[in-house]
Amino acid sequence: MFRGKNYKTNLTLFDKAKLYDSNEAIEIVCKTAKAKFDETVECHVRLGVDSRHADQQVRGAVVLPNGTGKTVRVLVFCKPEKVDDAVNAGADYAGGAEYVEKIQKENWFEFDVVIATPDMMGVIGRLGKVLGPKGLMPNPKAGTVTPDVARAVQEAKAGKIEYRLDKTNIIHCPIGKASFGAEKLNENFDTLLGAIIKAKPAATKGQYIKSCVIATTMGPGVKVNYAKLG
Repeated sequence: MFRGKNYKTNLTLFDKAKLYDSNEAIEIVCKTAKAKFDETVECHVRLGVDSRHADQQVRGAVVLPNGTGKTVRVLVFCKPEKVDDAVNAGADYAGGAEYVEKIQKENWFEFDVVIATPDMMGVIGRLGKVLGPKGLMPNPKAGTVTPDVARAVQEAKAGKIEYRLDKTNIIHCPIGKASFGAEKLNENFDTLLGAIIKAKPAATKGQYIKSCVIATTMGPGVKVNYAKLG
C-alpha cells in the first residue's frame, strides 16, 4: 500500500509496537494531524465478545461532552402535533409520510440522524432496507425512537453518537476533531469508553477489551494500553 510523505513522517513520532496511556496516545495523534482539513479523530475498540450471539451485542449511544465537531442534520418522523416541538429543538426536517415518500421516490438523504416517535415506526418500517444499511434506522437502544423528540434532537445536535459492534467485533467511533486539542478529546474518549464498559454484556467471558487504537482520518493508528481501560 502506498503511503504519503506525511504518513511516513508521522510514524517517526511514536513506537508502533508500544501501548500508550490514552492521554499520551491522544497527544501523539494530535501531532499527526497534518492534512489541509480539520481531521476527525477516531477510536477503534475490539471487544472480546461474539456479535453473532444476541446476548453478546454491544450497542448504545452517548453524548460526548465536547461534541463531535460535525454539524448534524436531523430528520424527525412524528405526528403533526409534535412537528413544532422537533423544529423548535433544532430539527432540520420534521414530518411523516411525505418524508418517507421523498426518500423512496427521490433517493433523498440530506440528513445524518433519524429520530422517530414510537407511533411512527409502522410508517417508516418500509424504509428499513434503505435506512438500515446506512446505519440510519431509528432504534430504541440508541435513543432515536422516543416520544420526547425535543430532547432527542437536542442530544443529537449536542454531539450524541451511536456505538455498535461490526461483524468483526470492533466498535468504530469519532471522538472529535483534531482542532479540539488533547484535553477535550480525552474527555470525549473517557466518556465513550465509559459507556462501552458499562454496556458489557453479562454473557461476556474473559477479557472484555481486546485492543484499542486511536487515529486521525489520514494518520496512523496509535495503540492504547487497554489493560488500564477496564
